[in-house]
Amino acid sequence: MGSDDVNDYLREITSEDITTKDFRTWAATNLAALALRDFDAYDSAAKGKRNVLRAIEPVAKMLGNTRSICRKCFIHPAIIEGYLDTILEGIKDHADEILDDKASGLTAKELAVVAYLDRRLSTPSP
Repeated sequence: MGSDDVNDYLREITSEDITTKDFRTWAATNLAALALRDFDAYDSAAKGKRNVLRAIEPVAKMLGNTRSICRKCFIHPAIIEGYLDTILEGIKDHADEILDDKASGLTAKELAVVAYLDRRLSTPSP
């Protein structure tokens, strides 16, 4: 079964325009967010950028991509921007309790990523 067959199947069962890339993007975004939340606060932009690279490395390896491709194509940019802006503290502090019973099939940590992205994307840029 090729990727086109899988994508056709996904569209058929969801009645949505969904592809395997959507699943890869969701997984990469979650993995990157969870990796970033485990880093201690950083005191320089250079350390923050190094932490981002360190967080992306295992995600890229899991996807079989380079860090650059993984970051550019599979990790939602708001996750990295938020970390570099230190906004991910909300996920770090509340990941185990946020929205746990609000959506079946998602873990509290996945729901925290969804909530974070929703807040981040709903807030107008300055």
